Amino acid sequence: MQTLHTIPDFRRAHAALAGSLGLVPTMGYLHEGHLTLVRRAKEENDHVAVSIFVNPTQFGPAEDLAAYPRDLDRDLALLRKAGVDLVFNPSPAEMYPPGQESMIDTGSVSQPLEGQRRPGHFRGVATVVAKLFNIAQAQRAYFGAKDAQQVRVIQRMARDLDVPTAIIVVPTVREPDGLAMSSRNVYLTPPERIAARCLSRGLRLAEAGYAGGERSADALREVVRQTIAAEPLVTVDYISLADSETLAELEGPLTRAALLSLAVRIGKARLIDNVTLGE
Repeated sequence: MQTLHTIPDFRRAHAALAGSLGLVPTMGYLHEGHLTLVRRAKEENDHVAVSIFVNPTQFGPAEDLAAYPRDLDRDLALLRKAGVDLVFNPSPAEMYPPGQESMIDTGSVSQPLEGQRRPGHFRGVATVVAKLFNIAQAQRAYFGAKDAQQVRVIQRMARDLDVPTAIIVVPTVREPDGLAMSSRNVYLTPPERIAARCLSRGLRLAEAGYAGGERSADALREVVRQTIAAEPLVTVDYISLADSETLAELEGPLTRAALLSLAVRIGKARLIDNVTLGE
């Protein structure tokens, strides 16, 4: 496994490899969800590259950029064991050299939900992913379904800019009790970790309601809201039931696939999760 820190070095290392390349973009502090993406990439490509870069342009002024968990040595050990070929670990100055001003705006799909609460977040996401796609020139790139809006932003960016890299979306990986795996789970205290189970529990109850014939958008959102309200340690940021493609909020009876998503705060952690109804 080679660890590269500059764009020219990564490109030279890639050029020396024959065959297809799968890219797994990450911000590090890897968990089983990331490793699931790596394994999928290994199944579908001759070689795998993983980027580890905590992207400053997707963090707001009051967000956890400085505190975001990092452990590069541990990450590299996990990736070496997983059989990764290339690791791209650039500095912020390498990715954003002095004088860079171009950023990518992905339009309406980036505006609600996370985009409304984290202004500029998806400009940072789309820009860094576009740069990684240009640097890696991979045939496929792998993303987790837990970050549902991020996936849609990246899909829109790739479609609109004619990016040839195929976007592969891998189902959310969960802990045995249902909590979606996230690098920010490390922020949770033991009582908060127990309380966090209500996220997936509420989503499962809504799924069960939908499977049983419930189609009212308000009723399905309320199932999740009431489940979370029973946990005093959890504060709701939003609970959304939106068109699965456009992310426009839905009202009345559901007639098409819908993304049921949420964001909450538990202590120091802000966690997101989602399911799709009617796929």
